[in-house]
Amino acid sequence: MPGAALVPRARPPQRGTPVELVGPRADFRAGIRAACPHPISLIILRLYRGRVVLSSELRAGQIVHVGHGAGAFVHRRLPPHCVRTPARSPAVPELERLLRGLDLHTVCEEARCPNRGECWARGHVTFMLLGAVCTRACRFCAVKTGRPAGEPDSAEPDRVASAVAALGLRHVVLTSVNRDDLADGGAAHFAAVLRAIRRQTQTATIEVLTPDFQGNLVAVGAVCAARPDVYNHNVETVPRLYRRVRPGARFERSLAVLAEAKRLRPEAIVKSGLMVGLGETREEVLEVLRALRAAAVDTVTIGQYLRPSRVHLPVERYWDPEEFDGLAEEGRALGFLHVASGPLIRSSYNAEETLQAVRNRSVASLPPVD
Repeated sequence: MPGAALVPRARPPQRGTPVELVGPRADFRAGIRAACPHPISLIILRLYRGRVVLSSELRAGQIVHVGHGAGAFVHRRLPPHCVRTPARSPAVPELERLLRGLDLHTVCEEARCPNRGECWARGHVTFMLLGAVCTRACRFCAVKTGRPAGEPDSAEPDRVASAVAALGLRHVVLTSVNRDDLADGGAAHFAAVLRAIRRQTQTATIEVLTPDFQGNLVAVGAVCAARPDVYNHNVETVPRLYRRVRPGARFERSLAVLAEAKRLRPEAIVKSGLMVGLGETREEVLEVLRALRAAAVDTVTIGQYLRPSRVHLPVERYWDPEEFDGLAEEGRALGFLHVASGPLIRSSYNAEETLQAVRNRSVASLPPVD
């Protein structure tokens, strides 16, 4: 306007300049505007859905990017006890070529397991059956969600058996996506893979990590009839968090699956696992352990939840190693034959060693022969 004084335009802060704010999440946007009306870096706005990054954290290198491109997100750096140093081994690319050549999926890749490099360097792998698309949308899991295409691949059992033979596996771990679109949830396919492996080798032990089959205990029986050495089904979290973490599952249903597996195959090891770091309390975790023992579960795994991407649930708390040790002690006191508890423990991690430890303890606990 004519005669209006020209006011120098304020220079916005450089990209990445942190702005220190305090206050609840509800006041986040108002606080941003009050403290700095100019654009600020996305590294702040995208952190934990609105929690503000302190400049001291940036200077200390406690902020880290995860992923690439549109899927990248920013979060506080993982505690040292939650970081696995990547293993470098020529066995890893060879294993990848074998799996691609046989058109097989692994939960190690699809679920972005932090232990993949270590396990693959040792030739250990967990096969994921029934494709790579899950019919459920658990908010902690990185496996793709959608509508699987068609019926189970009838040639997959023989391909898995071929991979087992090529790798010389002594202990085979099988899991799958949820297939709620199938009448039996994929139980018959599990059984077919077990039988194919048995035809290939009589010496390898086999562990199955099954879905809950929507509570279909006949499906559990179909898997048990194929004689797995270990029957695993994970409860994943405490009952209070099921609606938020596992909306398609029920804690009581999972307990029923485990109890039925033990009833039908008492000579097998029955196993379950859960994560911590999603907002549960220590007493809630102990209640889950008690419920698992009441369902005749023999061994349990407890690990730290690590957020696989920005669309998944954030980590509420990182448990300390000493807390995991305490949970292991509590579990052993409850009568579990084996408790694997640690930040990077996963359901299939060191599965062969776990089976051997359970068998050794079972033999040691037998009464002496007169």
